[in-house]
This record gives sequence, structure tokens and C-alpha cells, in this order.
Amino acid sequence: MKTKVIFFDIDGTLVSFKTHSIPASAKTAIHQLKRKGIKVIISTGRAFRNIDNLEGLEFDGYITANGSCCIDSKGDIIAQYLLSKENLGKLAFFLEENPFPCTFMTNSGNFINHTDDLTRSVYQLVNLPTPPIKPVHEIIKHDVFQLSAFIDREQEAGLLTGILTDCDSSRWHPSFSDFNAKNCNKATGMDVFLNHFDIDRAHTMVFGDGGNDISILKHAAIGIAMGNANDAVKAAANYVTDSVDEDGISNALKHFNVL
Repeated sequence: MKTKVIFFDIDGTLVSFKTHSIPASAKTAIHQLKRKGIKVIISTGRAFRNIDNLEGLEFDGYITANGSCCIDSKGDIIAQYLLSKENLGKLAFFLEENPFPCTFMTNSGNFINHTDDLTRSVYQLVNLPTPPIKPVHEIIKHDVFQLSAFIDREQEAGLLTGILTDCDSSRWHPSFSDFNAKNCNKATGMDVFLNHFDIDRAHTMVFGDGGNDISILKHAAIGIAMGNANDAVKAAANYVTDSVDEDGISNALKHFNVL
């Protein structure tokens, strides 16, 4: 089937972790896709306000915060899924006795309860400043659409069963897990835009490299994992291309005769 829309993750897919930039081949490919009338949409775990590394490239929409906030090309929200106030209240009390760093994405900005060497290293990895520190009970007065908890997998499982029971989680980095409203992920974000543009899923292609890309890679007609992805992500894809630093996007588009 002819590809009509392509979804791109940012960090590790469009943007290199090594250079914090987009390879020239990927920039050229985006321009060529748009000239051919193919929709290009971002699909990221970042909040919209943290998308600062697309180097002037224009996109037709943005799946942000792992599908929790979908934004059109004008910057208007077309769908948003919030974490429940009940779950956030439980987490706030839990953190009083069991403290660990958490970043909260809200419509008023991103906030973190406290920082350490680990949190600072992760924000350096994606070339972003660490969010301002704020008490959790103050943060959750805002509407929260994503929570990133710096915990291990055992702690993650405990939160899902006892505290954040209305949430699902995904992990693109071993040091933290993203929590979103239940049944909200990048695949649901894809469906928002397919409905918005009246495009059938049979005409979709996706590029990704992290655990939070697995849902959308499986949902797409053609899911493409970057060569720098881990084995679980590669197993979820239809095709594995080269790494972001080895022109993986351009090479895959040529392989599937999209360009």
C-alpha cells in the first residue's frame, strides 16, 4: 500500500544521542517526503514545550508525551489524556515515605520533586535543562499528562499495582519509566492523527528506537526500528534499518521505495 503518513520518534531516531543533531540525510528525506505530499508527524516522549531540536523542520503534527498530548501543526491540542487526580494524590503521600525523583509534565510546564546525579545525567543525554524543583503536593494541583519516575523495574511494577493503578508504563531508558493514563500510548496518538487526516492505517510507516515506540511500531503498517534500538524494539518492528548515525532513516525510505 502507498505510504501516506510517516511517524518519527525524536531522540535516538531523528536526533543522534552522540551529536544531539539530525543527520543531513534525514533532513533531506523529510523535505522530500513533504514535497511528495506525505504527512510527517513527530511521535515522542517529550512534552511539546521540550521539542527544541528539530532544526527548523516543519511537521504536520506532534504526538507528545507518549500519546498523552496530540498537537496539530499550528500548536493547538487536538487530544489530551490526563493522569487521575486520585492516583497522583496517592503518589504524593507514597513519596513522603519512599522518596525518588519524578518529573511531572503539565500544561503549566515540567517540574521535578528533587534531583540527583542520575536525573542530571539523563537530562544531559537528551540535551535538556533539568526542570525546576517543586513540592509534589504543589505540582499535582496542575493537570499532569505524563510522569517520569527514576526507579527500577521492580519499583515500577509496584507503582502500577498499588499506586498508579489507572496508568500504563513504558521505558526507553533503563534509569526511568514513563507513566501515562491507561491505554494511552503512541499507538493511540497515531489513531488521533489518522482520524484527523482521514488516513487508513494501511498507509502508515513508523520509525522508532525505544521501548515507548513498541506500541506504535506494532500498530503501523510498516514499523521500522533503528539499528541502535534494543532487541525488544527490533522484535516489534517489521524491518530494522541502520542506526541514526548511519543514515538509518534515509536508507529505510529508499529500501521501501518511498524515496
